[in-house]
Amino acid sequence: MLGTQDLVQFIIAGILLNIAPGPDSILIMTRSATQGWRAGSAAALGIGTGTLVHIMAAALGLSALLATSATAFTVVKLAGAAYLLYIGATMLLSRAKSAVANNEAKASLPVLSHRKIFMQGFLTNVLNPKVAIFFLAFVPQFIAADASNKPLALIVLGCIFNFNGMLWCHFLAVSTAFARQRMRVNQAVTLWLNRFIGLMFVSFGIKLALSGKH
Repeated sequence: MLGTQDLVQFIIAGILLNIAPGPDSILIMTRSATQGWRAGSAAALGIGTGTLVHIMAAALGLSALLATSATAFTVVKLAGAAYLLYIGATMLLSRAKSAVANNEAKASLPVLSHRKIFMQGFLTNVLNPKVAIFFLAFVPQFIAADASNKPLALIVLGCIFNFNGMLWCHFLAVSTAFARQRMRVNQAVTLWLNRFIGLMFVSFGIKLALSGKH
């Protein structure tokens, strides 16, 4: 179909890759747990929009620049790492300020507008060069060698991957919000959970900054 091949295998592999935990899923779960499923969905939509940028970049050949240029890859990588570190540090510092102001009784993440949460999801995804390299390395394996329009086939596969990813991300948003309501975690546990999540974002940022192309 439209120059693709082994579509079932592609869908299964894509679903498994989407389920794998990372900064995107952590961001969705964090926002759903603190502000409800709509906030988690806003983060998911931002992530999906970022993925669309990577898909179009791969189709236009721009992602090849990241794969071949060490300078371009490093610049985008460090920008993405800096943003992940910023998110993590913001969470950690806001927790500390809240604890001092409220004697650690009512600490929680700052409430953000859905627009800001959308941009968090977008930037977390679009500033990760690993996603761009992924679309260059993974998706072409499912494009038929005799495809008449390979860029179009890549876009089709990328949109299928993103659609399945959005289904998973929104499921994650809703299920996290539901679990949070059912568990009724107290403020002290929420405080330490948010600190732990902040540390995870810091670790993701450090890992990305130290990583290579492969």
